[in-house]
Amino acid sequence: MGLAGYLDLLTNAQTVEDLWSLHSEKMATYGFDRLIFGLTRYRSGTSLGDPQDWVVLTTQPADYMGPFIEEGLYFHAPMFKWALENDGACSWRWMEEMARADGFTASERRVLEFNRRKGVTAGYTVSFRSVSARCKGAVALTARAGMTQDAVEQVWARHGEEIIVMNNVAHLKLLTLPYSGARHLTKRQREVLEWVGDGKTTQDIALLLGLTAATVEKHLRLAREALDVETTAQAVLKAAFYNQMFILEP
Repeated sequence: MGLAGYLDLLTNAQTVEDLWSLHSEKMATYGFDRLIFGLTRYRSGTSLGDPQDWVVLTTQPADYMGPFIEEGLYFHAPMFKWALENDGACSWRWMEEMARADGFTASERRVLEFNRRKGVTAGYTVSFRSVSARCKGAVALTARAGMTQDAVEQVWARHGEEIIVMNNVAHLKLLTLPYSGARHLTKRQREVLEWVGDGKTTQDIALLLGLTAATVEKHLRLAREALDVETTAQAVLKAAFYNQMFILEP
């Protein structure tokens, strides 16, 4: 399949799951069979916000993702730090050069050793350009087991530009698709938030839905709890960020 045909399928994906399956299978044809895509819309200073609000998609096994995300190894990962500070694509050769120059901290060296034990030693990282200071996304493309960085560089020399384009388009498409992650809203909770987003009061929504005002307030409270926010305005904003409002069914 050519680049145009692939991008057509990618941009017409209807769900995050469909897009991720399509994209990860395509990246595997270049030798990148273990991917981690990460996105936050709540970056502030050194904080990336609550991990439950991140979009994290991966083809890495659970025994890698557990320590890397849940135990916080990512925070000291050299390529993770690079992605936060830069845009574009970076070869993992950079880590080899930094290691030879003794340019890593003890915490960073521990992450490198963990990656070595897990066979995560060759690849590229693509950091996506943001239009908001609160938003940052990147993807780590790990080469299949046994593939050297030299072999990765040969693949990149031939196909690097198209790989970057594919990942950028996948990222932009993901921004438009509904994603709930750990923050799941029920249909009724989405409905009342949509009416709030349209400027309706609790009394208005009660009349429109044939409910009591107390029931509307209950659904709004449950929506706030599900999204882990304090106010309904914050709930509307977060639900909108993750495309959970005004959803068109596939």
